[in-house]
Amino acid sequence: MKYFLETHNIVKKFANHTALNNVSISVPEGEIFGLLGPNGAGKTTLIRIINNITAPDSGTIIFNNEKLNVKHTQQIGYLPEERGLYKKMKVGEQALYFAQLKGMNKSIAEKKLKIWFEKFQIENWWNKKVEELSKGMQQKIQFITTILHEPKLLIFDEPFSGFDPINTQILKNEILNLKNNGSTIIFSTHNMASVEEICDNIALINNSEKVLEGRVNDVKNKFKSSIFEIIFSKQEKDFSENSSFGLIGQTKKSLKIKINNENNTNELLNYCSKFGNIQSFNEIIPSINDIFIKIVKDNEK
Repeated sequence: MKYFLETHNIVKKFANHTALNNVSISVPEGEIFGLLGPNGAGKTTLIRIINNITAPDSGTIIFNNEKLNVKHTQQIGYLPEERGLYKKMKVGEQALYFAQLKGMNKSIAEKKLKIWFEKFQIENWWNKKVEELSKGMQQKIQFITTILHEPKLLIFDEPFSGFDPINTQILKNEILNLKNNGSTIIFSTHNMASVEEICDNIALINNSEKVLEGRVNDVKNKFKSSIFEIIFSKQEKDFSENSSFGLIGQTKKSLKIKINNENNTNELLNYCSKFGNIQSFNEIIPSINDIFIKIVKDNEK
């Protein structure tokens, strides 16, 4: 697997606080990488270092097979959680200004902006001041200015903040389109449902250290605990526990069972068939949200 961005043993301290402690992550090229963690974990510090906004105290970053330097800034599109639009400037004027800062020709930038404004159905906003727009509208403008120069690496920090469900889905679709067109994306959010929906890989930072990294499906499978849900079309008698199978929960027509010892799923299925007609039989795989909560709580102990 080719990695577009790698951080190696990044350390960053502020006075008596360690923001990052030997953090290493590997972001595959052309995929969406979820950078997760509770507030204050160190995610934003790492993002700022990747953007050359601040420098690490030690460690190295490899950007597209080169050691990260200031010239790579033009190849990065960064949508921060804290919005950075000038309230008194007109929307179109400001979008053109940001495009030119990223090295775009003014006339080319204007043509591309018009296309994106039409795509998002916001053509009428061109001559409005930013302060006249809602938070969600401002977010659309900043999203466009982030991606307009077609950077090789995109970093989205809470990109759906301020959006209703319809506009959130529109933005998710655009992020997936960017991935399909070859962009490498770092996606930071507290919305774990979005992580499961669009991320290929994740890393979890907690208390300044990376505590988990891997492909989403691999991470979920790693944390599964041999618990199965059995739903009956008709349950004829109550489940009886034994040393092999433990009851976790039940309703009138369903059971949650944990396999103990070395038994397999076929043995559980055969055993449960004694209690009624089985309609469905599924292993319960933990969500990324469940895993996030478990790891953070375990680290607090």
